[in-house]
Amino acid sequence: MSSKSATEQYTYVRNCKQTTFSSGIPLVDLSKPDAKSLIVNACEEFGFFKVINHGIPMEAISMLESEAMNFFSMPIIEKEKSGPANPFGYGNKSIGHGGDVGWVEYLLLKTNQEHNSPTLSSAFGQNREKFRSVLNEYMCGVRKMACEILDLMAEGLNIQPKNVFSKLLMDKESDSLFRVNHYPACPKKNDNDDENMIGFGEHTDPQIISLLRSNNTSGLQISLRDGSWISVPPDHSSFFINVGDSLQVMTNGRFRSVRHRVVANGSKSRLSMIYFVGPPLSEKIAPLPSLMKGNESLYKEFTWFEYKNSIYGSRLADNRLGHFERIAAS
Repeated sequence: MSSKSATEQYTYVRNCKQTTFSSGIPLVDLSKPDAKSLIVNACEEFGFFKVINHGIPMEAISMLESEAMNFFSMPIIEKEKSGPANPFGYGNKSIGHGGDVGWVEYLLLKTNQEHNSPTLSSAFGQNREKFRSVLNEYMCGVRKMACEILDLMAEGLNIQPKNVFSKLLMDKESDSLFRVNHYPACPKKNDNDDENMIGFGEHTDPQIISLLRSNNTSGLQISLRDGSWISVPPDHSSFFINVGDSLQVMTNGRFRSVRHRVVANGSKSRLSMIYFVGPPLSEKIAPLPSLMKGNESLYKEFTWFEYKNSIYGSRLADNRLGHFERIAAS
């Protein structure tokens, strides 16, 4: 992080609301036959679930995490050679174009490795080929897992063909992204301080789904239907899956994109790696006809390009789907 103090550069947000760890996070074993029904239930109730037996070797996870930590451990002047993120590359504190800030630094990359060469050359220098190889192994594994999960969603919803979601990821024009977030340890102001610095403010992900893993450090919180927040127990060997705005629209609101945030940990740094499954820019996003069953569409049709443009400059906490909701006649 920058050597300047937070108050010299930014006004940070602190969270004083108490949250508790929840043992009720839906758990899906991808090797079991009930996986598809558990996924559908989790997406309807939480928009969020944890997966085990995901097939990603721990060695691949650990190697990429190690390479990422090597990067974030470098002096700020070296990291900034890969920034500012516009949108790809290294970013520090500033999140998006709406004025949001957090106790975070990050590296944003395309999942198509050809587009990452300038960023990787600046960030990793002579070590870039090793990082590229480790990153490629990890992303190939996560992409395969994402396709499996998306196909299970379609099967659980009785949609044909079952690749109705996964084909958007496998399209060569898929607008998928990979992000590594680093949240340095953030000591509290004093021993009696109940507040935590916000690392990443509350938001929903705009894509189809997001696949996240982090080191064994707490900080992730999700919002329930009643508006309360619960802390997600850390688990460095599992993956967490978020429903995004696009999937909410495609299921006509049956699945709900989960509102989530990250609070900084007072004693340990947190590293998270997120694969965002995005459709091609020209893809039309609308409720699937097979899920309508005579119901009216809750959303206007839009392309992924139009949606990205509409949320550019918005604040993290905004209801970014609001512009595309059909207003029911009173």
